[in-house]
Amino acid sequence: MSSTEKETAQAVKKGSFIQENTKSLAFIAAAIIVLAGIFIWYQGVYLKNRAEDASKEMFKAEQFVGIDSLADKAIKGEGGYAGLEKIAEEYENTKSANLANLYLGGLYLRKGEYKKAVDALSKYSATGSAVIDPLALGLLGDAYSELKDYKQAATYYKKAVDKSTNNFTSPLFLKKLGLVNENLKDFKGAEEAYSKIKAEFPNSQEAQMIDAYIARAAAKAK
Repeated sequence: MSSTEKETAQAVKKGSFIQENTKSLAFIAAAIIVLAGIFIWYQGVYLKNRAEDASKEMFKAEQFVGIDSLADKAIKGEGGYAGLEKIAEEYENTKSANLANLYLGGLYLRKGEYKKAVDALSKYSATGSAVIDPLALGLLGDAYSELKDYKQAATYYKKAVDKSTNNFTSPLFLKKLGLVNENLKDFKGAEEAYSKIKAEFPNSQEAQMIDAYIARAAAKAK
């Protein structure tokens, strides 16, 4: 083993779940803003009545969503503009309300309000998107991870992985699944999750240090 590989292995051994998960959690919470924007563009249609009103209300909130300092305005609203909480409640069963719950989940995660994130994300309904639907499930896994409910976290990470196979969400949530499995002492399950990254997503960012994770899980599985 080279000196670089030894340093990598040592770093992996020393890292706690939260330390190892922090960067990907921050990334996924930020990525939801971009992906949700793509969703709006892709799903956009001319709506009528309540749905049209909800769509109009979303406009200002979306301008606040991507700016950390304006997160509270995105959630609560400002002046004559409704916030995401109000949109999700008053325009229930519209596409805008569904998207508002997804936004809220990501924002609550960034604010450290994990129970609220669970509540919001649990109200999100799948749309058929190969990326956003598994992302919503994975964010639920993140919220449960932060609440240290690793069993529930593992359930949602697995759902996210099974929902759709793609190079963006699949390796990310496989790694998170491996991490929570380690916390649950399911080292065989962790090894399987890490090994799947190596086999199926070798060019992903998560694959770069995956050998050390596989070795750690395999050693503990014996």
